[in-house]
Amino acid sequence: MDHHHHHHRDNEFDYQEIQKAKTSSKFNRSRTIHSPRNSIEFPEKPLYLYPSPHSIERNGSIKKLHCSPLGSMVGTSFKGKVKKLYSIFDSRKENHRSSIPKPQTKHSKPLISNTLLLPGTEDRVVIYFTSIRGIRRTFEDCYTVKMILGSYRVKVDERDVSMHIAYRKELQNVIGEKNNNNIVTLPQVFIKGKYIGGAELIKQLNEIGELPKLLRGIPLRPIGYICEGCGDVRFLPCSNCDGSRKFFNEDEGQVRRCLICNENGLIRCTLCCS
Repeated sequence: MDHHHHHHRDNEFDYQEIQKAKTSSKFNRSRTIHSPRNSIEFPEKPLYLYPSPHSIERNGSIKKLHCSPLGSMVGTSFKGKVKKLYSIFDSRKENHRSSIPKPQTKHSKPLISNTLLLPGTEDRVVIYFTSIRGIRRTFEDCYTVKMILGSYRVKVDERDVSMHIAYRKELQNVIGEKNNNNIVTLPQVFIKGKYIGGAELIKQLNEIGELPKLLRGIPLRPIGYICEGCGDVRFLPCSNCDGSRKFFNEDEGQVRRCLICNENGLIRCTLCCS
């Protein structure tokens, strides 16, 4: 009888111990996660009744780092960084739009400078870009801006400076004076004849919802439309010299440089680039 009673008491004791461990681990876990003082605290040791998986044992190495002399330095900077990130995210949540500069209003500094104009393009968007993949960042920026503008289905006059040197000179003349070093990055966008800016600004205007306002009133392209003249390449081989850049002048009996096409023996498509 005594033996049975003793066994029962042992079971009761084991049960109490397990309950204690469970409640203490629950308490510790809630204290760790919901502590008002600190966003993140690492427990002294993970409280699990079963062997903890390897991924959880990483806490030990972080704990060691915090306890070592070097760790005190690293630890504070680590916590500092976490706090900094939290404050950045909180401020973004509270006031998402105020952190982004807004386009021109009477009192704020203008986001867009409207002093530079591209005559004869008041009915469209003009993008100066390159189709050459030599500089990956430039190519990706050009591609991104073309995709953003394409999503609004507006009439876009695409001017590839790698296909036509005159475009490069044209762009240099319009915005080169603004840059003292005379280096113009690509892409560059003009809307309704007014200079807007490069990739970062277009992405920013798109994100805050200002880009569609600027594009309002520009003729739309039909869905799925592709130019019948050039297949949206914007250029065609010169019909005068067949793209060779030379033709035979019968009056003079000499081979002359073709004056109709560009340096690549191409002419602009008259259907989509008029």
